[in-house]
Amino acid sequence: MIIRSLVTGSMGVNTYVVTSDQAGEALIIDPGGSEEQILKLVDELHLKVKAILLTHGHADHIAGVERLVRQAKWQVWIHAGDAEMLTNPSLNLSVWIGAPIQLPPADRLLADGDTIWLDNILLTVRHTPGHTRGGICLVGPNLVFTGDTLFCGSVGRTDFPGGNMNELINGIRRHLLVLDDNYRVFPGHGPQSTIGRERLSNPFLQGAADDPC
Repeated sequence: MIIRSLVTGSMGVNTYVVTSDQAGEALIIDPGGSEEQILKLVDELHLKVKAILLTHGHADHIAGVERLVRQAKWQVWIHAGDAEMLTNPSLNLSVWIGAPIQLPPADRLLADGDTIWLDNILLTVRHTPGHTRGGICLVGPNLVFTGDTLFCGSVGRTDFPGGNMNELINGIRRHLLVLDDNYRVFPGHGPQSTIGRERLSNPFLQGAADDPC
């Protein structure tokens, strides 16, 4: 799997352009902006975008969707629990930053356990609510895209509408901490990590924060 990372938008979202080793199909995960850069990259590499895949529906993670869909006609996939956030600027919080985002409904609503094939690579959807009701992580071969569920040394905020710290921690323990220590963590913001590092040093999980990112 080849992962190209872009830091997009004013809130520094990690946008991922993901392809298999067999160049061709691609997923765009959480386009928070930099649409021109994303379009140029896809064009230069002759990628066939399967979908824009959203880990959740907050404004910073969906800010680039409208233009990409308008220009490239790519599908948009999101968990059913966050579906309304695409169409409601109050729910996606964009109304509060003075740039309302109101998108069409998603093309596919995801659920826990759904599988996504990218050429010969399998990604599995894991529902990890707590940051939002429909937050998800994507588990692949020795890696996981965690959106705003799990960060290097931290976890997602739970003080927004739909947030719940108990749900967030339970989801991390149920779906992420069961993975091997060597699984690489690709979060929605900030540096990469591993499951092993977070298991041992993340102060919201277990142990002390003695391995800062």
